[in-house]
Amino acid sequence: MVKHQPLQVYERQLCLSCITGIYGCRWKRYQRSHDNTTKWELLWSLILLFTFSLLLIWSYFWWEADNDYNEFNWFLYNRSGEWTDGTIPILATTAAGFTYIAFLMVLALCHVALGQQLNLHWLHKIGVTASLLTTIFGIISVNQTWRQEWDVIPISLQATGPFLHVGALAAATALSWIVAGQVARAEKTIFQVVVVLLYLSVLLGLYILPLYITSPCIMDPSTLKPRPEVFGHQGAPMLAPENTLWSFQRALQMNVTGLEADVTISVDGIPFLMHDLTLRRTTNVEEIFPGRERRTASQFNWTDLQQLNAGEWFFKDDPFWTANTMSQKEKNLTREQKVCSLEQLLKLASYHNSTVVFRLHRPPPEHPCHATWINDTLQAVHNSGVLQSLVMWTPDDEREQVKQLAPGFIQTSLVKHNPEYLNRSGISRLLLRYNQVSASEITDFSRNNISLTLYTVNEPWLYSMLWCSGVSSVSSEAPHILRKVPYPIWLMRPNEYCLMWVSADLISFAVVIGIFILQNYHMIRYRMSGIRSYNPEQIMLSAAVRTSSRDINVMKEKLIFSEVRNGGSAEELYEEHGFDSYTNQSISQ
Repeated sequence: MVKHQPLQVYERQLCLSCITGIYGCRWKRYQRSHDNTTKWELLWSLILLFTFSLLLIWSYFWWEADNDYNEFNWFLYNRSGEWTDGTIPILATTAAGFTYIAFLMVLALCHVALGQQLNLHWLHKIGVTASLLTTIFGIISVNQTWRQEWDVIPISLQATGPFLHVGALAAATALSWIVAGQVARAEKTIFQVVVVLLYLSVLLGLYILPLYITSPCIMDPSTLKPRPEVFGHQGAPMLAPENTLWSFQRALQMNVTGLEADVTISVDGIPFLMHDLTLRRTTNVEEIFPGRERRTASQFNWTDLQQLNAGEWFFKDDPFWTANTMSQKEKNLTREQKVCSLEQLLKLASYHNSTVVFRLHRPPPEHPCHATWINDTLQAVHNSGVLQSLVMWTPDDEREQVKQLAPGFIQTSLVKHNPEYLNRSGISRLLLRYNQVSASEITDFSRNNISLTLYTVNEPWLYSMLWCSGVSSVSSEAPHILRKVPYPIWLMRPNEYCLMWVSADLISFAVVIGIFILQNYHMIRYRMSGIRSYNPEQIMLSAAVRTSSRDINVMKEKLIFSEVRNGGSAEELYEEHGFDSYTNQSISQ
């Protein structure tokens, strides 16, 4: 007697075909497999996971580094000599790479959830490798040219940490469906134990992570200090050419309380405003003085400097993508800008009763004013008629002499020292980059009556965080943006954050337990019913979905053969599980 199983009619599985087809180019049913993934493919899955994690960090870094894009472009200019917005290709490639890798990660998780064998196509392997190598190259390049910017990650996590934690907890909770499915399908107890322990370890780590999350914005609102004052860093360079009189006027229109500038001294001893070592980027020196464009700015006299245009470059380079937002009147004023002297800036500040802080660059040794640079600057301050109490003096050279000649200056340091040293030196203010001080140091300086001005602060999230930290003032290229921040973006009492944290953990734990019970319900029921033999195929067949599929038929066949081995009748079992049986009786000749 020969038993025949009739041909089975399979329903189309378009979703599954798309998942396996896109991931591994396995569009046909016969190309797919439920076998265990090979070690080679497991290695590629780990590479994919590592690439995704690295790209996630890289994308987050560039997302938060938005505050300092102009600084990055300036670094590139110093290396190449040409002004370009280098962030555009980086952001475009990062977005494309992250989207691609994240899509592959989703497809891989779908394979795991559906019990399909992972088999990444060779073209995707090339793509993953290219994404990984490109990201590693980018990280090395940033580490060499812009290392200080890595500090933006821990700083930004103080502002985003509580919310990223909730998002990570939600993602880990959602993954419990896949983990529970793997546990339910596994036949080896050791595998089930390892998977559950690994997952619970990750989940437990997320549950207690808030114990290590600190943010100055988790505080009692009644202890919030006054809104930090805003200084115009080089004026308002997003609205007008940097270090020009029009730029500082635009900053004053944005209600800034102070102005910050970079000062260089000309050959004839006139202090003027210039950030770069040369005049190439911000003037038309190549057109007016051909052959002298690579000379340092301090090698020009004031008469030559007055012949240069300091506004046209703003429309050519458009460093902040804001030139097209100007009115025609503003464009005409911008095109007429000249190199601004320190005396002109101080007169403007005196008229508006605004504080001025400037970085004074000492001329090189061969410069005629190398020895007299302090006196030349003091003379310009005196000629402007500005009140001494409006000037923040930063050079450390000859500071004691300056105190005697101008006792009313606000003594300011560009170098971070301990409060005791600053008090002994008569320095009452610090001008530092925002990554140079921590929240605890800000509190310590404030306690010792040392005021902090941090630069360059352009983004509302950073301004809000520094506000909560107790900073007295910030220097910004975007005063028009910060003026729209009347209150910190978010502020949360400690007990409110604790309630949010505990609630999220409890909800996540309840959902995870519910998913595990739902996914493993039939296995739990069979074990509690006192069944003598544990049959994985029988449990999985009972837990299968209602619709017929190849998975169900395979499990039925395994169940039939296992029960036949235990002494069951094949014909009855075929009929019981929905299969027809045929008997070919021999025909006697």
